[in-house]
Amino acid sequence: MTAKPSSIRNLGPASDEFYGRAGITSAEQLRDLGPDEAYFLALQAGGKPHFIGYYAMVMGMQGRPWNDCQGSEKKDLQKRFDTIKARLSPKDKGRSKLETALNELGVIKKV
Repeated sequence: MTAKPSSIRNLGPASDEFYGRAGITSAEQLRDLGPDEAYFLALQAGGKPHFIGYYAMVMGMQGRPWNDCQGSEKKDLQKRFDTIKARLSPKDKGRSKLETALNELGVIKKV
């Protein structure tokens, strides 16, 4: 049986759902994609961006506790996180499919 993403340190059942929406259903897939691409795909699939969730996953993939990220390393991860979010198209920036559809119809304010 293939190990779920939640088998990686710092990740839990919510991570299985978060990455699963993007078709990432195993820890092996997550590792093969790498943290930045996997996180981008999850956001593109409708996941909400959250810096702590991102860096907890990065730390976990290194076998480290989530709160081990500090100082310049944390600043560097913040830059990577911001770069990942910037890759999203305006309609994908943390919006659900319903919000995206309403946005396209002009019902809600465009980003």
